[in-house]
Amino acid sequence: MMNFNASAPVLEVTKLKKHFPVLRGMLRREVARVQAVDGVSFSIAPGETLCLVGESGSGKSTVGKLILRLIQPTGGTIRLDGIDVTKLGEGALRQHRRRVQMVFQDPYSSLNPKLTAGTIVAEPIENFESLSADEREVRVLGMLRKVGLRPDAIRRYPFEFSGGQRQRLAIARALAGNPSLMVADEPVSALDVSVQAQVLNLLMDLKEELKLAYLFISHDLGVVEHIGDRIAVMYLGRIVEIARKETIFDEPLHPYSEALITAAPVPNPRFKRARLLIEGDVPSPMNPPSGCRFHTRCPFVGPRCRSEDPQLREVTPGHFVACHLREAGYRGRLPRPG
Repeated sequence: MMNFNASAPVLEVTKLKKHFPVLRGMLRREVARVQAVDGVSFSIAPGETLCLVGESGSGKSTVGKLILRLIQPTGGTIRLDGIDVTKLGEGALRQHRRRVQMVFQDPYSSLNPKLTAGTIVAEPIENFESLSADEREVRVLGMLRKVGLRPDAIRRYPFEFSGGQRQRLAIARALAGNPSLMVADEPVSALDVSVQAQVLNLLMDLKEELKLAYLFISHDLGVVEHIGDRIAVMYLGRIVEIARKETIFDEPLHPYSEALITAAPVPNPRFKRARLLIEGDVPSPMNPPSGCRFHTRCPFVGPRCRSEDPQLREVTPGHFVACHLREAGYRGRLPRPG
C-alpha cells in the first residue's frame, strides 16, 4: 500500500468498487450499470490529510460514502484500524461509525434545525457512552470550545449561527465520538473566502492536536494546496495519480493532473501559466471508454491508450501514476501538442 509514513495506516482501501444498477421497464430489469467507483486503492496514516480531487462526477463523494458504509460497496475492502469494515454486521458496524465521522458540504442542511447546538453535539456522545447529564454537558462545552464557539452557543439553534459557525458546530459533532478518521466532503465550498481560511486552519490545528487522519474531498486546488499532505487525482471512478502535495503541484505526471493544476487560478495578475488544455466532456460512467478512460480527451493519446488499461504504478518513490507514457520512466513536462 501507499503509506504516508512508517505508522500503521488508519485507513486502507483496496480495489474499492461501487456500481449502481440502472433499472427500466415495468419489471425493473437491470439494463446497465453506472461504474461510479471502479477499483480505487489508497491508504491514510495517522495525522495525514489525503485530498481526493477531480471534476464533478469523478466518484469522489461516493468514495467517502463507501468508507462510512452509508452505501454498500460492490467489491473491494475497506480496513479501518486494521478491521475489514466491508464485512461487519449491524452491531459491529455501529462501533465502526464511531471511529469515522463526516463533515458535509452544506453546514445548514446537515444540522437538525429543531435541535440546539448542545443537543446536536451531545447526540453522538449519548450513542456511544453512558454519562450523566452534567458529565455530558462538560464534554459538549469542551467540544464547542475546541472548535472556537462560545459557551452560550450550547443553547442556540443552527439558524442563529453564521455559515462558518454552523460548520464549526458540524465539526464539533464529528469530534464528539472521538474518531480516528474524518471524511470532509467539500467542507468549505459553501462558505465565504475569508471564513474558508478560518475553518481550514481549525481543521489543521485539530489534526495536529488530536492526530486525526483526514480524507479531504475537494475540487478547489487552492484549498487542497493549503491543507493537504498527499493528493489523489480521480477521473471517471479511478485514481490516475497519487503523490505528495508538493510533487503533484511541481511535477504532475498524468496529463489530467497537469490540466487540472494549470487551469487553477493564480492570485497574481502578472503571472501567466502555460496551460494544458483538454477538450470534450467527461464520458458517461455507464459506458466508460475502453483502454485508458482519459484517452478520449487526452492530447497525447496513442494506439495503446485506446486498447490497454494503464495500471497505477510507482514511477518514483511515493509517486504513483496510471499512464502508458510514464511506464518507460519518462519524466518532466510532456511536449505540448502541435
